[in-house]
Amino acid sequence: MHASQLLSIGQLAERTGLSVSAIRFYESRGLVRAVRTSGNQRRFLRADIRRLSFALIAQQLGLSLAEIETELSTLPQGRPPTRLDWQAISKRVRTVLETRIAILEATRDKLDGCIGCGCLSLAKCALYNAGDRAARAGAGPRFLLGDRWQDFADTGRAARRGRS
Repeated sequence: MHASQLLSIGQLAERTGLSVSAIRFYESRGLVRAVRTSGNQRRFLRADIRRLSFALIAQQLGLSLAEIETELSTLPQGRPPTRLDWQAISKRVRTVLETRIAILEATRDKLDGCIGCGCLSLAKCALYNAGDRAARAGAGPRFLLGDRWQDFADTGRAARRGRS
């Protein structure tokens, strides 16, 4: 590999806006791989600018480091990724984002209803969770995790009778 195709860690930091220590962290996680010079200095491929830029953008989109590592592991080492390589990642990330958007929208809509009710408590809510019956389905915010009040039919009927 020709030296003009390689960047020092400082140059990579300048191009990506990352600190040198952040680049070392990403290197330790395998997101980028340095080659060593005869003087044991790190050198990075120019393609690593894109890999690190993807990591920064993906973090802003809410992807975990593990998800970012998984996606970057699909890219080739030693050659710049092609448009097809990036499109494959884009398709997978889009699916993850669409799922998260759906969860956020459902949460927003349920929160609006909950705030409208005024009680702000799923444990006490006479409409959705009378007697805290949703707790039998497991820990956590059951209705935000996808359970429906209809899954607890006796709760729903009792709540509707109490409000009529």
